[in-house]
Amino acid sequence: MKIKPIPTFTSEEEEREFWSDHDATDFIDFSEAKQALMPNLRPTLKEEIDKIVVAQANDDSAWEKPIHVRRKKSASLSIPAELAARAAFLARLHRHTSTEQWLTSIIQERVELEEAAFARVKRELTT
Repeated sequence: MKIKPIPTFTSEEEEREFWSDHDATDFIDFSEAKQALMPNLRPTLKEEIDKIVVAQANDDSAWEKPIHVRRKKSASLSIPAELAARAAFLARLHRHTSTEQWLTSIIQERVELEEAAFARVKRELTT
């Protein structure tokens, strides 16, 4: 992949807007990245950031609005043949009309569990 040159920005706001719409991997080759050492970084900076994050964690206005994704079209997923056969067996065992229907319900349940866990972690940040 060809790395694009990073444009010159006239303000911090312009740079922030640019990076909110662009992927850094198009502009930076991270395969050659090295860990940065910052010996002059103020030790209190981390604590200050932590205080800000904790203060904002329970303030819903500090968070971006949730993104709700609704697809009108189905999405296709590729899974290994062995996993598909195991899923088909379990779908029949649970008397679902199709493997796709059973997998959809399983994936939906798992996504809801993950979303609930994320919400729990968000709440725990405030305590």
